[in-house]
Amino acid sequence: MSELTLLLIRLAFLAVLWFFVIAAVGVIRTDLFGPRTAPAPARKPVKQPRPVSKPKKGEPRQLIVTGGPLQGTIINLTETPITIGRANDATLVLSDDYASSRHARLFPQDGQWIVEDLGSTNGTYLERSKVTRPTPVPLGVPIRIGKTVIELRK
Repeated sequence: MSELTLLLIRLAFLAVLWFFVIAAVGVIRTDLFGPRTAPAPARKPVKQPRPVSKPKKGEPRQLIVTGGPLQGTIINLTETPITIGRANDATLVLSDDYASSRHARLFPQDGQWIVEDLGSTNGTYLERSKVTRPTPVPLGVPIRIGKTVIELRK
């Protein structure tokens, strides 16, 4: 092999190695700080949320952690979405290696609660099924995020 060929192979290997390092740093940054988002455009003033009404009979009133390190934690349900993950600004902050910074969210829609996976690495499970799109959550059905299990209860 000529000197020039050997030099080109070394440079190509070095370029691939740097590409791998940059990609790994990008994945770690996204996991720690969340995805980059463009600043939101200026919007009209937001209307104040309507007063919280009492849940109707048969509707869930609480989110209860039934398994994992936070077992026994209770969050009262209102009209505001609940975010779940390792980020400090999440409604339910998990200290779980299998949870992403912004792992999942629960939100009310048309009288029922919906669970949505937010692009997590290890997935969100409703009972034993992986959540791939926004899915309604029945009362008492476990939602598993890493080692944490939560349920909606009356």
